[in-house]
Amino acid sequence: MFCRIKSMGVSGIEAFAVYVEVDTSRGMPSFELVGLPDAAVRESRDRVRSAVNNSGFTFPVSRILINLAPADVRKTGPYYDLPILMGILYATGQVQFPVEEFCFIGELSLSGVCESISGVLSMAIEAKKQGCRYICVPAENAAEAAAVEGIQVVPVHSVSQLVRELCGELPLGCQPSKPFTPSMSEYQVDFADVKGQRFAKRAMEIAAAGSHHILLIGPPGSGKSMLAKRLPTILPEMTFDEAIETTKIHSVAGILPQGVSLIQERPFRAPHHSVSAAGLSGGGSIPRPGEISLAHNGVLFLDEFPEFNRAALETLRQPMEDGTITISRAQGRLTYPCSVMLAAAMNPCPCGYFGHPTRKCTCGGATVSKYLARISGPMLDRMDLHVEVMPVEFEQLSSSDRAESSAAIRERVNRARRIQLDRMELTHSTCNAKLSSAAMEKVCVLTAAAKKILQNAFERMGMSARAYDRILKVARTIADLDGCETIDTSHIAQAIQYRSLDRKYWER
Repeated sequence: MFCRIKSMGVSGIEAFAVYVEVDTSRGMPSFELVGLPDAAVRESRDRVRSAVNNSGFTFPVSRILINLAPADVRKTGPYYDLPILMGILYATGQVQFPVEEFCFIGELSLSGVCESISGVLSMAIEAKKQGCRYICVPAENAAEAAAVEGIQVVPVHSVSQLVRELCGELPLGCQPSKPFTPSMSEYQVDFADVKGQRFAKRAMEIAAAGSHHILLIGPPGSGKSMLAKRLPTILPEMTFDEAIETTKIHSVAGILPQGVSLIQERPFRAPHHSVSAAGLSGGGSIPRPGEISLAHNGVLFLDEFPEFNRAALETLRQPMEDGTITISRAQGRLTYPCSVMLAAAMNPCPCGYFGHPTRKCTCGGATVSKYLARISGPMLDRMDLHVEVMPVEFEQLSSSDRAESSAAIRERVNRARRIQLDRMELTHSTCNAKLSSAAMEKVCVLTAAAKKILQNAFERMGMSARAYDRILKVARTIADLDGCETIDTSHIAQAIQYRSLDRKYWER
């Protein structure tokens, strides 16, 4: 007897339909699996056989042929255990249900228990597109799949439980969906803890409001890492579309917390400087998202910036511009989104005290130049804001006055980001850092005086075209924070001020 069960596969972060075709016929008992399965898929034969027997059903003594269509696409992962088992039970008449309405995804243990898998959100989205009414997924992944509206999610604890529900012995228990409500965790840190550093805190606010890349440079103990670790507390709320994209990446990577429907906070990733190029950008023999993709719609923080492998840092240059990264392998090409705000912190020299107002640098001039040269010119040019974080004076450190809280800063950041979202129909971007050249002409309107200041700075500082664009985008964000439609002299002057630090350290 023949049966066709609908399932799903994942390529990158996108899902595709897979049809599990089951044919049972007379002949020597055998269990064949075709359709470009990998090792994990081929091993499903043994898992399915044990799960059928241990769930109280009869494994057929006949010739069984399983085809995973389309046959020209490689199938990876243990996603097909459940659809293969349901196909065998249906083909042998042990269970009856409207096959065309259901999609099955899940790994099985030998006892018939359904184990959690990765990539369920992408699969649920594709199942809805394919017209499925129900999608049966492991119970641990049900909350994730329920984020997709328009399809009923059936949590599967075990094969016996699912079959009893399909046969009507138990009610078909569907996972309730939860409305998306952007939230913010109760962070243990706050910008109110930071003494002094008014200039740097203002730069962090601008960076968060427009999703601009920011470089913090200063001596040890000046508060660079302290500032960066408080950045998540002022990031703007996520939109629903951003939450879907971010959750898909974390689900495919297998790091989505159990029971989480959608990620509601912007990710903050801080890899150690020993990370490899593949770990940072993604890849491997079986391509996986890297740190830059896991930070999508959030922040990638690189502390001790010059200590990172030069090759690893250079792989970030193109993704920082395009917001996507493509990994090419012999088996195919995968594209992951990676629209991130890059925050980096560094010392100005190996000893850390070059340019310090009171302590003498023990490094020679050549040593300082060699250390700074670890950050290439093209990478430095891609940083929107260059911020010098100098030591805090005793009076500020010993003061009992509380600085402005993260909640107050975040309120301004949210207000500025809402202005940018309101312009999305005109700009086709959710934040100023992603503005295209055409969109900049429409929204980055300067007063005559502001244009004159920018022209003088461009000619005097020998800026590149990229630096010119980034100054305009930062100025647009500063104007949004001030609630101004036109970029004025104060806005453009601030933006230029945040681009001048490279002249002090790199052009000596």
